[in-house]
Amino acid sequence: MPSSERPNVMVILCDDLGFSDIGCFGGEIPTPAVDGLAERGVRMTQFYNTARCSPSRASLLTGLHPHQTGIGILTADDRPAGYAGTLSEDCVTIAEVLRDAGYGTYMAGKWHVSGHTGRIDETWPLGRGFERFFGTCNGGGSYYWPATLAEDDAFLSYDDRPDDFYFTDAITARTQRYVREHVRDRPHDPFFCYVAYTAPHWPLHAPEELVAAQAGRYDEGWDVVRERRRERQREGGWFGTSFEAAPRDPEVPPWDEAPDREWQARCMEVYAAQVARMDEGIGHILETLRETGTEENTLVLFLSDNGGSAEVIPVGRNRLPFPRRTPDGRPIEIGNTPQTRPGAEETFVSYGKAWANVSNTPFREYKHWVHEGGIATPLVARWPARLPPGRLVHDAHQLPDIMATVLEVTGAHYPLTRAGTPVQAPEGASMLGGWTGQAAAAGRYLFWEHEGNAACRRDDWKLVKRYPGAWELYDLRTDRAELRDLALERREIVRELADAYQAWSVRVGVIPPEVWRPLYERE
Repeated sequence: MPSSERPNVMVILCDDLGFSDIGCFGGEIPTPAVDGLAERGVRMTQFYNTARCSPSRASLLTGLHPHQTGIGILTADDRPAGYAGTLSEDCVTIAEVLRDAGYGTYMAGKWHVSGHTGRIDETWPLGRGFERFFGTCNGGGSYYWPATLAEDDAFLSYDDRPDDFYFTDAITARTQRYVREHVRDRPHDPFFCYVAYTAPHWPLHAPEELVAAQAGRYDEGWDVVRERRRERQREGGWFGTSFEAAPRDPEVPPWDEAPDREWQARCMEVYAAQVARMDEGIGHILETLRETGTEENTLVLFLSDNGGSAEVIPVGRNRLPFPRRTPDGRPIEIGNTPQTRPGAEETFVSYGKAWANVSNTPFREYKHWVHEGGIATPLVARWPARLPPGRLVHDAHQLPDIMATVLEVTGAHYPLTRAGTPVQAPEGASMLGGWTGQAAAAGRYLFWEHEGNAACRRDDWKLVKRYPGAWELYDLRTDRAELRDLALERREIVRELADAYQAWSVRVGVIPPEVWRPLYERE
């Protein structure tokens, strides 16, 4: 299609955001920008990530399952027993495909698909199809100055840090600059922007004026907040008339029995401030699209890389990404303890399992696991030129489908080779038909694996296990929260899905935990 007709594409990825944290998915955190995207576009109630940050990014960028890209766990090089930890040479990114199709390609935020954090090389964004880059290669770090912060092909110096630097705001500002400069310099070419916020991944970092806006919001505790989110979801009718939410995690105490409630509420206030500031930034980016006249023909996607994180930061832990000191030498208070008030640069705290349980309402489990709480993401798509406003889509899709969708909407051709090396064929199916009202085809299999946690879905049946446990079977049509295990009653479906999973795992190169786990146990 002519350049003037091809849509711009913007993918906005946030980090460790739970299914219900956004207002249009049940949350109380103020998110008017993303809610506005939903009002003018499509909300997907059954879109899935891969349960962990690096694998999700690898899958989104390449249209493959993460194991096929060399990033089955994180970015450590565990060869020969484990994964390479860096995007392989026999896969291509969306940026590479669209750059070759004449698009301008820009990225701001978290890369985290290269193990080469000490040097900038061909495994960083400029070596994988992006023309401009601002961000970090690391998985998690300070919002006040993250490690490996770079622009294009050079690391940035802390000595040049502006006094008001906040990484979320910097990602927003760079994205706005890239859009404006592209429209000015290449007015006849479309663009692709990958906006990879680190919010709301730990540490809980937000300037005090942002936290103050959330003051008191969580004083009633996690039980009340979770029930209110459930009720908004019930009113929305997203899960059918027989919807039943998972109960509070059995390891989480009732709020009125929880210790240090003032500190616990403070943790969630900072988390909410991180989300709200990200949403404010998204609003600024969308305003830039309006100002530059590109809003109407820009496909904007918003999603999260995994479910809410139940990770608790131990006190005093000294392993990356837990630095001992700020870049200018001040000691950092590390760990989830009431003696450490989160928010400031000198702290390194997470919000813990109880609030992650709230973030993942109405599901159970968390980041790392492939039950619904670990892999269900809020996904919003807006494209004013093509998509109807306010549509709820219940089709089941997963990350490889983003590449397939981008290929369809842009008309770009997926290559057979990359720098002379044959590339793997994409795994996904386009979502455009479902977004525009076409019925989804029945019988498609979806698969997940992360650290031995595994799942296979076909239509409404989902087979899932938490490693090293046994397979569980759920009918997601009536039991999206995975509360009634039907494995003993429907053994024939268990066999069918288990066989399909086994064939898939061999084909895509899943490495069993029994092979790579001894590497970590020796550390």
